[in-house]
Amino acid sequence: MKFILIDKVTALDPGKQLSAVKSVSLAEEYLGDHFPVFPVMPGVLLLEGLVESASWLVRQFQGFSNSMVLLENATNVKYKSFAAPGMQIQYTVTATAIEENASSFKGVGFCGDEAIVEAKLTLRHFNLASENPKMAHVDGTVIENMKQRWKLLYAGNE
Repeated sequence: MKFILIDKVTALDPGKQLSAVKSVSLAEEYLGDHFPVFPVMPGVLLLEGLVESASWLVRQFQGFSNSMVLLENATNVKYKSFAAPGMQIQYTVTATAIEENASSFKGVGFCGDEAIVEAKLTLRHFNLASENPKMAHVDGTVIENMKQRWKLLYAGNE
């Protein structure tokens, strides 16, 4: 199963802040199991929406220089409510630091006026070829795919 938890980037202040939306649809595969009589987006996927938002801020700010932008840790995670089908989540991540190989953020997800998830995130970013030069072609493919997805997510805003 492939999860893409950002539908559109709605605002960007390069290197500082990014806002994005995710519309929760009853067609989401995970809702069949979580929970059939009370379908809601799993908390870990709410958190992943913040991670994806922060990773796009890093990628864009660093000119897509790293193929891997991954969660290092999440702290102070607070789940405050549910996101059910038909709701739209507005994610906002604010960078506290973006360095060459690591970055940190504060993030919040809202449904309407209600905060449903908050967290502090640390991401690490790197290229696979740094450890294994034979992986340079994989880095190139991943970076190109991310650039293409970015064009879809931020279409018309650049």
